[in-house]
Parts: sequence; structure tokens; C-alpha cells
Amino acid sequence: MVKQPIIPTIWLTVFMALLMAIGLSAHASELSVEPDRTRLYEGEVLTLTVKGNTEIDISLSNLFDFDLSNLPSPDIEQVEADFDILARNQRYNIRTINSDMVGEITWTYQLAPKSTGKLTIPALTFKDSVSKPVTIEVVGGNPPDEAGTNRDSFIELTADKAEVYVQEQMILTVRLFFRGNLIRGELSDPQHPNAIIETLGKQREFSRDRDGVRYRVVERRYAVFPQKPGVLNLPAIRFEGQARNPDGSLRFLRDSASLFEVPIKDVPADFSGSTWLPATSLTLAEAGMPPILNLKTGDNITRTLSLQAIGLPSEALPPLPDAVPDGLRSYPEEPQRDTSSGPKGLTSTLTQTRALVPVHAGKLTLPAIRIPWWDTESDSEKVALIPAQTLNVAASGGATAPVAGPTDSQSTPAESNTKVDSGSTGTTAGSEFWKWTSLVLAGIWVLTMLAWWRTRKVANESASPTHSDSAENWSERLAFERLLSAAKEGQAATLGLFVHWANLRWPGHNFRSALEVFRVAPAPDLEKELSALQAHLFSRKHSGGGVSSEQWEGKRLTQTLTKAREQVDKSFTKEVLPPLYPDTLSV
Repeated sequence: MVKQPIIPTIWLTVFMALLMAIGLSAHASELSVEPDRTRLYEGEVLTLTVKGNTEIDISLSNLFDFDLSNLPSPDIEQVEADFDILARNQRYNIRTINSDMVGEITWTYQLAPKSTGKLTIPALTFKDSVSKPVTIEVVGGNPPDEAGTNRDSFIELTADKAEVYVQEQMILTVRLFFRGNLIRGELSDPQHPNAIIETLGKQREFSRDRDGVRYRVVERRYAVFPQKPGVLNLPAIRFEGQARNPDGSLRFLRDSASLFEVPIKDVPADFSGSTWLPATSLTLAEAGMPPILNLKTGDNITRTLSLQAIGLPSEALPPLPDAVPDGLRSYPEEPQRDTSSGPKGLTSTLTQTRALVPVHAGKLTLPAIRIPWWDTESDSEKVALIPAQTLNVAASGGATAPVAGPTDSQSTPAESNTKVDSGSTGTTAGSEFWKWTSLVLAGIWVLTMLAWWRTRKVANESASPTHSDSAENWSERLAFERLLSAAKEGQAATLGLFVHWANLRWPGHNFRSALEVFRVAPAPDLEKELSALQAHLFSRKHSGGGVSSEQWEGKRLTQTLTKAREQVDKSFTKEVLPPLYPDTLSV
């Protein structure tokens, strides 16, 4: 029997172990980076697969505590200079090599290029392993089919105008085309620091064929109002989402689109109005005036003016003129503003209702109301006009004219005197009857009004809590703080907040306008400051008409408000409103 030499066998074993160690070491140092393609179009998503190996220490002591998610990963953050990482995933495959647990890890990343051109995925590291850099070419535009039929999703942007005036409405339509079963998606809204953008209704969803391919479409419409002349460049509208393939796998969708540059024209130099109003239509209407303008002192007529504009928000409409002639008292209600959206964009309405009471007889002329505006369709100035109207006011309760007796040349003087006396007696008796009837009715009316006033006063006193009530004081203080904040920033809501606070400060008066507040609680300084704010809000400078406006300084208004809050209560009187029927009028 021949024995095999021992030494060669030992060396052979050592040699094989070294080879396995070298092979394991070489295998562990491999880190592969494989993109699904090296050329893609902007808006498309790149799938990057990275594979690496690592030793795993699993024993009976840590078998149940081992967490594969705690394993290290490559420094993929290096790609964020040129790519957005939309999603990441990892898979593990554990095997045993020479009694060692080795994990083969596969990472999958969804990358979206940030720009076009040749982009580089730098060398990635994982423990001691390093990958090779990979160059990716990103091409601008759409895939070979310009209609987008080779793409799973794309965005289309359209505008109804190629250029607009400052503060003119431009309707922007955003359409997202996609195919497949969309399970998640985010479509950004247009934004710009120098434009006011309003959503027009809810988004629409429908289907549309594009070159033989059926797409689902999401459509959104916006009203864009540029606030500065120059060129408007809206940031790109972006979409990111996921769709499920027929085999159940997920597919990432991504796209972006930018609108063309829109020239913004300044206010025409020949525009004559004080408030810039670019619109496709603007109308001024009147209601409530009697068909025959013959009135008596003390009559009450309700005049309603309505200003309607297509292509402007209601906040852009100026306050309607409130000038009335001497001898006519005006009691305005709070203006009502309303904005709605439709096929032509925004339609806004400003409604102002006033009670007019003539207190002097004669001819009283309501001045004409003239509002210049700019017709954006004809590119010319137009004027909305209500002509001047003259009210013929007669004194109420005038005496009747005497009735003359008949004249008969053949009658005797005695007969003539008899007839005249008889007629005079009848007229006098009739006048006396109607005079006393009028006095009785007037007395009943006065008693009724006194009873109504007393009932209302008792009801208000029982229903309104006192100023000592902590809940009301808290509401009043909170309302005053909101008023101060709006006044400091020069917001248009300041006047409404002032009326709301005044109703909390002095309950029971039901103020509807600042004018009513100042009638009850006179504060000339505060009234002057609020008028200055209103002039600032609706002046031509504030409307962006090409003339630089000074920044609103609300410190003086807030100081005046604080001072008025402390001092007005001292001189506050409950009834200083002018009577509806002046004392000079006869009943």
C-alpha cells in the first residue's frame, strides 16, 4: 500500500482556501451601476440599478433581532446635483460562501434629470467598493412622435391672449394627458410673485384621442392678472405620478411644461380714469328710482347702483360715487361685492344701495355718474354712464287753493253774494274737516312710533349683554386686534373690520357702514385716516398704472384707532342720527 505524501495535500488545501478568499474578496469589491438607458428626453424617468455584496453576521444570538433594512447603502445622494431621486427600493439575496453569510443587495432608483445635456452619474461607493461613472444624455423636447404618443404622460399649456395689459385677465389652461391606471399624481399650480392667479371652477376630467392613442385628460383653468408691466415668465408646471402596468408593476410618470413669454403692457397714457379698469365688458345700472321724478319732502326712495365687469375681480372695482345735492339726505348700506367664474373668466359685481330723503323743496339734481374703463377687445377707452337726474321736490301738506264762485252778469248782487258765501262756507268746512282728520292721523302715527321705539329699546337692552360681560369684551378685543393688523398692512378688509368692531363695541345699533358709525360716534381724525386708506386702495397709483406708489404707512391709522377706542366712549351718544322726517316738515 502506497501512502500519499502529506505535505502536498496540506499545501493544496491552503492554496484552495487562498483562491476562495481572493475570489470572495474580489466579489465583495464589485459595485455595478446599470441605467436602463443612457439617452432619454427631458421629463422622462431613468431607472438606475446598483448591485453590491456585503458580509452578514448572523448567529443564534442575533437571529431574531437582525434587520435587513439596517444594512448600509451606496452614497446615492451624489447624483442629486443633476437628478431628482423620485423613489428608491432594495432587494436582498443571502447565500453562504465558505461558511460565511454573504448578502447580495440590489438597489433600484428612479431618477429624474434636472436639465438637458450630458449628465454624469458619479462614482458611487459602498464600503470598500467603488463603481465607475456613467454618462447620461438628456435631450430636450418630446420623443420622435411630436404628438406625444410615445409618452405615458405629457402637459399642454395654452393661453387665450398673446399679450395683455397690466392687471388684465389672461386665461391659462393646463391639460395633463396620461395613459394607464394612475394610482398617484401631483400636478403643480401656476405661481408668480408679480401676478394674482385665481382658479376658475373645478378641474375637468375626460378622454381624448391623440393620433390613435386614447388618453385620459385632466384640465384646469386659471385667471392670471399680471401686476407689473414688462414680460411675464411663469415657472414650469410639473407633474409626478405613478401608474400600474397590466402585469402589476409600477411605472413612474413625470413631465413639465412652460408657457411662452407674455408681454405685459403698461396703462395707456391717454386713459382718463383715476382707477385702471381693463375688462372685456363693464356696465353700470340703476334701479329703484321712480319713473316720474316728482317727490315731496319726506318721501323715501331707495336707489340701487350696480357695477358689473367681465374680466376683473370684485376687489378691483372702485367705490361708487356718493355725492348728493344739498337738500337731499343719503343713507348708504354696506356695499356688496360678488365674484363668480364662467367660460369668460371672472365676472364681478359691486352693488351699492342708498335711501334718499329730500328735506327741502325745489329742484335737486343728482350728479351724473361717470366711470371710464378700458375695453380690451377693441383696445380703446369707454365710459359707463348714468346721466344726471333732477328731482322736482314739493313741500308736503300744502294749503289748498281757494275756490272762486261763479260769475253771472245777469244775477243780482244779492244772489251773487249768496252764492259766493255758500261756496266759501263749503270750502272752509271741507278744509277744516281734512285738517282735523290729518291731525288725528298724525297723532296716531306719533303714538305708534313712540310705542315701537320703546319696544325696540327694551328688546335691545334685554338681548344685548353689557360691556362688563367677559365673553363680549374678549370678542371686542379680538376684533380690535384684527382691525389693527389689517390697518397696519393697508388691507382692503379694514373698513369691514372697523364696522364689525364698532357693532361689538356699541351693540344694538346694527351699523352697516363706517358713515353710520361716525354719525353715532363722531371721530374726525379717524374718519380722515380711513378716507386716506380708501384713497390709497383705489387710487390710480395703487392700481399699478405705471406710476410708482409710496408704500402704505399704517402706523398713524393704528394710533388713531387706539386713541378713538379710548376717547369715543366719553362723548358717545346713542341717538345722533338725523331724523328721517325733519322738524321743518309739516304733517
